[in-house]
Amino acid sequence: MRVEFIPAIVPRELPALVRFDRAVFGERDCFDSAAWREFKAFWMKVEGRKAGCCALAEHTDFQHDRKGTDVPRKNSLYVASTGIAEGFRGIGLGSLMKAWQISYARNHGFQRIVTNTRKSNRRMIAVNKKFGFRVIRVTPGYYADPVEATVVMELRLGGRDSS
Repeated sequence: MRVEFIPAIVPRELPALVRFDRAVFGERDCFDSAAWREFKAFWMKVEGRKAGCCALAEHTDFQHDRKGTDVPRKNSLYVASTGIAEGFRGIGLGSLMKAWQISYARNHGFQRIVTNTRKSNRRMIAVNKKFGFRVIRVTPGYYADPVEATVVMELRLGGRDSS
């Protein structure tokens, strides 16, 4: 199976990013095109087909649950989204994308990765834990429709972490 990670071309691919995100997460948890403009987006292609997508924010700490916005943090990579299309789930692509994200962070000199997900997203939490992420907080009521907590996780990659 041939798997590639390809940078999304913004703004040209904004409609495709929004459609993919909506298909994976539904209306309630997807990003709009304005949000996608803020991220570095990457497609995961399997045999040339878009199987997954991720959104990264460099030198950023996820603080949206506490401060209403994310904040700059040197050497921190925020993984804002990790999505696998329905027809490609259950074959290990989520783990492969997580390994790629960690490799990306290391290759670009990041010393910390932070991410968040719905508390009910047990599969993503398990994938993160498998790669050494630890829960740093749970924020009740972060998500709406339905109201649910967010689980914030981080992975320290070594070196000095600058705040």
